[in-house]
Amino acid sequence: MTTKQRYKGVIEWFERNVPVAETELHYRSPFELLVAVILSAQCTDKRINMVTPALFEAYPTAEAMARASADDIFEYIKSVTFPNNKARALVGMANAIVDKYGGQVPDTMEELTSIPGVGRKTANVILSVVFGKAAMAVDTHVFRVANRIGLTDNSPNPLVTEKTLVANIPEKLVGKAHHWLILHGRYVCTARKPRCMECGLKPYCKYYGEKNVK
Repeated sequence: MTTKQRYKGVIEWFERNVPVAETELHYRSPFELLVAVILSAQCTDKRINMVTPALFEAYPTAEAMARASADDIFEYIKSVTFPNNKARALVGMANAIVDKYGGQVPDTMEELTSIPGVGRKTANVILSVVFGKAAMAVDTHVFRVANRIGLTDNSPNPLVTEKTLVANIPEKLVGKAHHWLILHGRYVCTARKPRCMECGLKPYCKYYGEKNVK
């Protein structure tokens, strides 16, 4: 199977079987999504959705959060992973948005990654989900699933994975494909025990094919 054939089969399967694919993080504004994505690093979306309602009620805007201290924020997020670091990152992020961008979340990779706590993956989520750009955020799920299926070939790092996926997926589907791969990795193609027998991608999956070579 060629790479082109594999991409075609995978994309067509997802389009038929997962027509709606969206972030599982709860948010009402670009700022809230940015907060949620920063908090979600090495933590589950379920946990983040448990802590953000009270946090967003207390600090609904960048201006409000910029007036808080890291200790203030910590009290709302202490049940997430690395709460001390994330509390400092959120305060720094809010201050940068207020000082540099008038309280509004910017819409370019360069501007987003200039904000404390915002790396390329987080920036790509914002560009894709909020601004509808053809951006591919590569988290651990996307990185793993792309390599397993064979959409990438032993990719050495997330940036190479991102560039490979964007080069091979139709532009209008890049944002949705990000969610396809995340959700597939979260619920089917899991890290330790992938549920291959439940997976509709078996005909196109390099990992499954190699595992079942006689």
